[in-house]
Amino acid sequence: MTQPKSNRRASAGHASLKFADCIHRPMKRLILILNGKGGVGKSFFAVNLIQYLKDKGIAHVAIDSDNENSTLKRFHPDARFLDLENRRELDGIFTALEKANLVVMDCRAASSDLFIEYFTEIDLPAVLSALGAALTLVMPVNHESDSVDQIQRLADHFETQCNYVVVRNAAHSDSFALFESAAVRTQLAERLGGREITMTRLQDWLVEALNDENLTITASAKHPAFSLLDRQRLQSWQRRLYAGIETVTDLLLPTK
Repeated sequence: MTQPKSNRRASAGHASLKFADCIHRPMKRLILILNGKGGVGKSFFAVNLIQYLKDKGIAHVAIDSDNENSTLKRFHPDARFLDLENRRELDGIFTALEKANLVVMDCRAASSDLFIEYFTEIDLPAVLSALGAALTLVMPVNHESDSVDQIQRLADHFETQCNYVVVRNAAHSDSFALFESAAVRTQLAERLGGREITMTRLQDWLVEALNDENLTITASAKHPAFSLLDRQRLQSWQRRLYAGIETVTDLLLPTK
């Protein structure tokens, strides 16, 4: 039976409204700071990303999963801790996302396999759809081939299931020749909509002082352990990082 034109118009209008509602519906965001290679700057970036959110007054839940160093929780005591040795605790990621619009997790080294298996087990796309959420993988990379290989592995597995931000960590070298020539860089940029930011090198003595005092850069601004010039160095570094973060907020923040 042919549907009357008036009914067809009403149905089309209803579909358009549903589509518009889908477009404008707020989207939650889950961020995993992940690279199976250790020492690439995951926790250092996580500490500073959480500080950025605090400085901007952006509500969030921070989660630490490093049971050896707990760097994120040391600098941000309000961060929650999930023990990855207890597989069931991973459900806490999505329990947090049910109640919050933004969840940021610092993933310990050598945890890529665990997350890949867990997300396969729970059917990640279905869970994200049910929550009205998007996943962003923030993947620090340095001059070492292992860090590039880990990004390739994550991109090959997750493909279009998530967004990607690569953080070029210049802590140990300004050269990213291996990453720049890698196939995964083209794959991320041209097929997966990946973006890149740079985390410039911070002087070793400043990193050590921050660790000794358990201070974020924002907290160091008025701390007597830092001289005027060192406070200037820290604030200049923070401004550069924040400027980089601002270029990818569409992949890091919930949509309104």
